[in-house]
Amino acid sequence: MEPAALTIRPVETKADRTAFVDLVWQVYADDPAWVPPLRQEVHGLITPGRNPWFEHARAKLWLAERGRKVVGRISAQVDELVQVHMGQGSGQWGMFESLDAEAAEALIAAAEQWLREQGMTRSIGPMSLSIWDEVGLEISGFEEAPTVMMPHHRPEYAGWVEAAGYAKARDLLTYEVDIASWSDPKIDRLIAMGERNPRIRIRKVDKSRFDEEARVILGLLNDAWSENWGFVPLTEAEIAYAGKKLKPIIYPDMVRVAELDGEPVGFMIILPDINELTLDLDGNLLPFGWAKLLWRLRKPKTTRARVPLMGLARKLHQTRLGTQIAFMLIELTRRGAVETCGVTFGEFGWILEENKGMLSIAELPGSSVNHVYRVYEKAL
Repeated sequence: MEPAALTIRPVETKADRTAFVDLVWQVYADDPAWVPPLRQEVHGLITPGRNPWFEHARAKLWLAERGRKVVGRISAQVDELVQVHMGQGSGQWGMFESLDAEAAEALIAAAEQWLREQGMTRSIGPMSLSIWDEVGLEISGFEEAPTVMMPHHRPEYAGWVEAAGYAKARDLLTYEVDIASWSDPKIDRLIAMGERNPRIRIRKVDKSRFDEEARVILGLLNDAWSENWGFVPLTEAEIAYAGKKLKPIIYPDMVRVAELDGEPVGFMIILPDINELTLDLDGNLLPFGWAKLLWRLRKPKTTRARVPLMGLARKLHQTRLGTQIAFMLIELTRRGAVETCGVTFGEFGWILEENKGMLSIAELPGSSVNHVYRVYEKAL
C-alpha cells in the first residue's frame, strides 16, 4: 500500500488548534533535551483576543497531514509594527515543526505564498510569533535542554530551511557561566567604585506595585533596544500583558532597577529556569498541574537561571558609567539568584551577534557560548 498523499490545510477549528499545539509531542517524543511547553501558554499565544500582539498583526496557521496523521505545522504573520521598524514588505513565519523534509518544504511554500498574497516581498523566520516570543532556529546546543522561554529544534531543520532558499539574516547567541562561584577582581573593583558613587542606586523591584514597575522596565527596554536589528516596540497593551505573565516568576532579589540621580536608567531580570519546575507536568496545568507549579514557585529551587532581558538607557551606551552600572546590576542579581534559588549556572541571552556592547558584558571570565539560534531571510 502506498503511503497517503501529503496535504497542507489551514487551521480553522478548535480541533485543528489542538492538533497544531500537540504536534510537538510527536516531533520530540525521543528527544531527551526537549521540555514540553505548557499547552495553555501556546494556545494563548496563537489566539486573537488573548494575545494583544494581534491588535497590530495578523497570522495564518497551517497543518501538514498524511491521511489522518498530522506531520507538520507552520505559521505566517504580518505585523504592521514590523513594517515600520524592519522595512515595508517584511513578512515572517514561525511555529515551524515537521516530521520530514517533504512536509517541511510544502509548509514553507504555503507560508511564503500567503505572505506574497499579503503584499510581502521578504520572508523572515522563524519568529513565533514576534521578536518578543521564541526567535530563531537552534543550530547548535541541541544536547542541552533549553532554559525558560527559549526554543529547541531538531538538527535537521536548518538543512530543510536552507534547501527552501533561505540564508542567514542574523545569529543569536546565549552564554552560560558558573554564577555560584563567579568573581573577577577587576570587575569587583569597578562595582565597588560604583557602590561609592552617590548618584547611582541599584534597587530591587517592588512587587506590590508591579504594574508600575513593569512599565518602567519595559519602557527602558524599548529605549535600550530601539537601535537593534529586529526591534519592534512593545505596545501599552503588550507591556501590561507581559507584566501579568511575568509577575508569578519575578523574585525581587533577582530583578533590579538602576537609577542615576533618581532617574531609572537600567534594569536586569533573572528568571529561575521554570522549565525545571514544569518538566514533569507534560504540558498540563489541569487538573493538578496548577497546584504543583504554584507550590514550586513559592520557593523555587533550580540549577539554572536565565537573563532574558537587560537594558541600559541609550544615553549611557558606550560609556564607562554605563558599563559600571551594567556590572553592578549583574553582580546584585547574580547574588540574588544564588541565594533565592540555589542556582549554579546562569544563561545570558539571547544576544545579537553584532551587539558588541552586550557581548562584551556577556563574555564574563569563564563564560562560553552554549546555544546559537539563526534567523533566516529570503526574497519573495
